[in-house]
Amino acid sequence: MSLRFGRYDYAAFAAFTAYAACSLIIPVALVQIAQSLQFPLESGGMGVGGALQISRSGAMIVTLLTSALIAGAIGKRLSMGFAMLMMGGGIFCCAFTPAAWFLFPCLLFAGLGEGICEALATPFVNDLHKDAPASYVNYSHAFWSVGIAICTVICGGLLALGVSWRILLGLVGLVTLTTSLGFLRRELPGYRYPESKERVSLIRILSQTSDIARTSRFWLYCLGMFLGSGAEFGLTFWSASFIQLHFHASAFVGGLGTAALAAGMFTSRTGFAKWLDENHLPHGLIATALLGVPASLALLFLPPALCGSSTLSLCLLFGIMFLCGFSIGPYWPSLQVYGVRHLPHLDSTLLYIYFSACGIPGAGFFSWLMGALGDFVGLERSLLLVPTTMGLFAILILFIAFLFPPKNPSHRRGR
Repeated sequence: MSLRFGRYDYAAFAAFTAYAACSLIIPVALVQIAQSLQFPLESGGMGVGGALQISRSGAMIVTLLTSALIAGAIGKRLSMGFAMLMMGGGIFCCAFTPAAWFLFPCLLFAGLGEGICEALATPFVNDLHKDAPASYVNYSHAFWSVGIAICTVICGGLLALGVSWRILLGLVGLVTLTTSLGFLRRELPGYRYPESKERVSLIRILSQTSDIARTSRFWLYCLGMFLGSGAEFGLTFWSASFIQLHFHASAFVGGLGTAALAAGMFTSRTGFAKWLDENHLPHGLIATALLGVPASLALLFLPPALCGSSTLSLCLLFGIMFLCGFSIGPYWPSLQVYGVRHLPHLDSTLLYIYFSACGIPGAGFFSWLMGALGDFVGLERSLLLVPTTMGLFAILILFIAFLFPPKNPSHRRGR
């Protein structure tokens, strides 16, 4: 299908790109940060590295769960603008941290902005294109992968050249701050964001939340979000460190590997947006999840000397990373749209928020668990969590799609 974009689509693209860069700059530079701040990963510091993400996730959940009230008070457009300011400001402050402990409050502040962005970015795009939300949501989420690729390749290359991680965190923070202008600058007379004119009250939100919580199918989608995001972000968070430590590679090669992962995610998300009918979302999700099981397992069988052997060996590594990215890419946007589409009697904005609220803990928990297990059994063995969660995700979607067929989704409530 043909997609048409306007000013706020491009603002959303920039937000997803910056959001990804803020999320990945810490993992990409984690080896160098850990050495500089004296918690080296190869000497028991992986748990600290994972704890950075799980504490950040906690902050995200706080604003994510209150974002409906925030958006109801000032609107989705301004909420997104302030979220980018908080996100960029937190990462910028990380560049000046004097010790490891100072990273935690900086990332907590960034996480507050990320929580708003995570909650509202998808319904922000959904409200722009209510006629075909799946296509536009998948396409906008593809820019998360663009942000990953830009961050990992450029920052990984600069780290390999000896550029300080502090400079890179400062630059990512500043660039993110500028993306807020797409949301905060004055609207053009002929084109305004379609904010809801309906007032949102706490009583109404609690009533709608009660309706959602009493819907059994909702909890199945939440479990799917938890598992899918665990596989996606667990692999994304640790891939650069895994490549550097397991293959004794440079930060640049680690960045290229993560960029290959992002390229696969971009390909599957844009492919879903353009070619996959909404009625076949579960089939696509099951197929890509099943592809991800052998693809992620293949990483464990690559010899540690791979990156020093030949260009062909590097291409093999990057090819496997691409397949892993292709398999995990559609989880987040497609499962959200699938869940909202098949729960038409419930509020769409709150569904998007609560689905994200289940995905964020999955991302934080599995990132921490992989690091904690890595301290005891090695990062290579802890990567087994990725194919495990992919397999469980595929089984769950099969259960939802074929044992509980959806009712007619023609009617939709939403703000």
